[in-house]
Amino acid sequence: MKKYKITFEPFGKTIEAQSGLNLFDVARKTGIELNSSCGGEGTCGKCKVIVKEGEFSTDSTTKLSREEIEKGYVLACQTTALSNLSLEVPHESIMRKGQKIATGSRARELERLIKNLDKEIKPRVRKIALTLPPPDLEDNISDTDRVKRELSTLGFPPEKIFCSLKVLRSLNHTLREGNWKITLTTIERGNTLEVIGIEAGDTTALRYGLAIDIGTTTIVLYLANLIDGKIIDVASTYNSQARCGDDVITRIVYATERGGLGELNSLVISDINGLLKILIQKRNINPVLIDSIVVSGNTTMTHLFFVIDPKYIREEPYIPTANLFPLVMAGELGIEVNPSAVIYAIPGVASYVGGDITAGVLASGINKEERLTLFIDVGTNGEIVLGNSEWLMTAACSAGPCFEGSGIKHGMRATDGAIEEISIDRENYNVHLNVIGVNKPIGICGSGMIDAIAEMFLSGIIDQRGKIRDEIESQRIRSRENGPEFVIAWKEETAINKDIVLTEADIDNILRAKAAIYAGFSLLLKEVGFGFNDVSKVYIAGGFGNYLDVEKAITIGLLPDMPPERFIFLGNTSIIGAYLCLLSKKMRKEAEGIARKMTYIELSVSRSFMDEYLSALFLPHTDITAFPTVQRMLNSYTNAKPTL
Repeated sequence: MKKYKITFEPFGKTIEAQSGLNLFDVARKTGIELNSSCGGEGTCGKCKVIVKEGEFSTDSTTKLSREEIEKGYVLACQTTALSNLSLEVPHESIMRKGQKIATGSRARELERLIKNLDKEIKPRVRKIALTLPPPDLEDNISDTDRVKRELSTLGFPPEKIFCSLKVLRSLNHTLREGNWKITLTTIERGNTLEVIGIEAGDTTALRYGLAIDIGTTTIVLYLANLIDGKIIDVASTYNSQARCGDDVITRIVYATERGGLGELNSLVISDINGLLKILIQKRNINPVLIDSIVVSGNTTMTHLFFVIDPKYIREEPYIPTANLFPLVMAGELGIEVNPSAVIYAIPGVASYVGGDITAGVLASGINKEERLTLFIDVGTNGEIVLGNSEWLMTAACSAGPCFEGSGIKHGMRATDGAIEEISIDRENYNVHLNVIGVNKPIGICGSGMIDAIAEMFLSGIIDQRGKIRDEIESQRIRSRENGPEFVIAWKEETAINKDIVLTEADIDNILRAKAAIYAGFSLLLKEVGFGFNDVSKVYIAGGFGNYLDVEKAITIGLLPDMPPERFIFLGNTSIIGAYLCLLSKKMRKEAEGIARKMTYIELSVSRSFMDEYLSALFLPHTDITAFPTVQRMLNSYTNAKPTL
């Protein structure tokens, strides 16, 4: 098989690659991460590169403009080399993973919460220090029976005590090395006590645990002291699985149809170990002292973490392999801590409502609320829980990852260079921007998209259907080969030397996403005979919620028209719930009770949901009277004349 040299600029990297391998995969082998939302299917148009020299074969023209094709642009995932190639990677095609991620860590509040949970901290794993009498000719029972005898003095019947094979293999040496002083790592399973680890001496004074949130977009890790419950440090990164697709559906396809299950698992384990390495070096901690782990994630992420085929999650009738997962040792999955560390996964509810939502309900406390409360997690999916202390209903909306930038021409995550806030002058349609981290933008993130559509609607640039009104005289409104678009930033104002625009197709994508989420709220309420006026509080979880402007979200119909004080932002409740379960037996039992208590509604097969969804496809809704605040704002702007 022929091999060609592929050079990537501005990185100055060259790699010899086999013919037939697409440029996206070649870039990854070189250590260059290109943006991709579709997992290499050629549908998102994010992995653009410019061929400066060489021959190639491509099937990527449908996602490129005529101007881009003339300049040598191709989609890396749809292009293979036919000779040595020299490539330029544009600024906007480079995946950025180093920016700050919302971790939900509020150490003082969390520690105060922990103190109210139990009289003592109770991790899933228990450490027991023992001092044993050494054997002699009269007391000559086996080493195992000697350990069981000593444990029985603490209230454990010898016949209910079991030692793992791994412990048995090291037991004799460890007992004698420790001069008959040992520390056992144990776990209770039903009415039995299993010894899963053994160390010489008394190591009970130093114990650490990990709470891990495996999100579709990000991974967050808390390192906690299991003696006093305090958070020692926090680390986070973007989930490297994003290179295989931005949402759970594309990752399921990648795992099942492209044979990528092992790769997806390796990526998340590598991310976790990378964060671990940073923390243990920074805090000078022996990783062997980390013996308890709690993982929280959506159903697909949890399946991939445990290397379980997620195929049937996306096929009707949408059945996961499990919602409650067995206890697993860290060594089995390759997590670089004590190999005997026990991993507990917070239980999920259904294919699209996982342990992250169970953790969110636990962290928010809506299962203890007397009044009707709504919990929403707006991320790459939209999960909703409605209820109070007596009952809980839940559903997931197929909103898609557009708020993370997927499917949007200049969309991106909320990282450096993203436009996060927009206002539009009502007189001349000039745009005022706030950009994350730097002066010049390279794209627009979810909060910026919501701002832009709200401002365009209130300014009369788009009508109630989201269609751009071409009768308005402004240079920012123009028509291109892919349809009408509005210029958010001129190319001389950007870091990519291109105009940053919001196209009519982009607006359609965002309207579909917001319609799905709003329809989910509305349908759940109608299922139990309530309306939005009956809801006392709306808890908003997820990193996206940290940047959300409630007024703008109401303006486009993403959130119901309710008083702003009813909306409460909680941040990353998935990691907070995992932290609570790491330290508290009471919280673990409560989480399992929440998962059992939630009634799941499958919206994708509901005719009522489709009716609600179609009604919500307009700005802010077909029934403008459901949004009196927006109606008043529209009446105050003479330029805004939305039409159906």
